[in-house]
Amino acid sequence: MDHKENVMKLITAIIKPFKLDEVRESLAAIGVHGMTVTDVRGFGRQKGHTELYRGAEYVVDFLPKVKLEVGVTDDVLETVIEAITASASTGKIGDGKIFVTDLEQAIRIRTGESGEEAL
Repeated sequence: MDHKENVMKLITAIIKPFKLDEVRESLAAIGVHGMTVTDVRGFGRQKGHTELYRGAEYVVDFLPKVKLEVGVTDDVLETVIEAITASASTGKIGDGKIFVTDLEQAIRIRTGESGEEAL
């Protein structure tokens, strides 16, 4: 296995939607410009909440979140994690999570570049 393929990570961050611009700006400030953003719903320890709709109370289990995915090299991993953590945090429950997984391969479709060059 090529060593280059072991030095890439995929960061998946689940954050509060209103924090997206701040997170994007903090990542741009450290030179990370490419990312994928998806509107998602979920819950962790906060376990949703109760709402009133047309006089009936119901539980909203899944809260709106944003999933941010960024491919990075190992050398910037900790810096990117710190930037996301600092800019996504409100100090309140539901701030989200960051997951880091090994990224086997990355390919830029337009040029065919692969590995770190494709990030």
